[in-house]
Amino acid sequence: MGGRLWRGVPLLVLALLWEGLTRGGLLPPEVLPPLDRVLERWAAFWWGGDLLPHLVTSLWREATGFSLSVAVGVPLGIGMAWVPRLRRACEPLLALSYPVPKQALIPVFMLWLGIGHASKIAVIFVGCLIPVVISSLNGARGVDPYLLWSATNLGTPRHRLLWRVIVPAALPDILGGIRMALSISFILLVTSEILAARAGLGYLCFFLGESGAYEEMFAVVLTVVLLGFGADRLYVQGMRRLLVWHLEEGR
Repeated sequence: MGGRLWRGVPLLVLALLWEGLTRGGLLPPEVLPPLDRVLERWAAFWWGGDLLPHLVTSLWREATGFSLSVAVGVPLGIGMAWVPRLRRACEPLLALSYPVPKQALIPVFMLWLGIGHASKIAVIFVGCLIPVVISSLNGARGVDPYLLWSATNLGTPRHRLLWRVIVPAALPDILGGIRMALSISFILLVTSEILAARAGLGYLCFFLGESGAYEEMFAVVLTVVLLGFGADRLYVQGMRRLLVWHLEEGR
């Protein structure tokens, strides 16, 4: 409990600093509105029902694109480590697409798929797919050969080595890559919605900023920040439960 309280201290300091700078007149309201007024606008947004439809739309886009990247990326990465021909066929594509900023693909998908849900989901899927594939590939290829040798000598057939040895041993790397993809998914979500959308948190943030409603805009920004932070904390808790055996071995 004490450790959890200490983790909240930086957030409290940040909130106090925000309020102190704005109330002290060091930052004008156009640059950074006071925190209490932002929270007041957020409550009005929420209870007025204006925020919820955009929140649901953004969550659906993010969850769909992110889930598809995990569902495709993990088997693909492990398959590349398990099947050399598949690795040789896919590695050039990974090397070609890895350095490309994924935000640059947003206009392309908008041209192909329009400004609806499909283009946002496609951008999130492609942007999250690469870190998931690479982490799964590196994790599966980095399994200790002695584990495979020991399992084989104990009678484990080759077709069962994948699920009994390789996947459990590679799980820390796989989950680490998925966590990275989770943060990327929120970045791509908001960016794509800002560029072209009729609904979503990114669209709402851009619309309010263009209208000069800065307090409302910061309320939406705060929503995105808390949403990403909460998703990461929940994922870390689930990851620790899955890797409890790994954490015990490391002590």
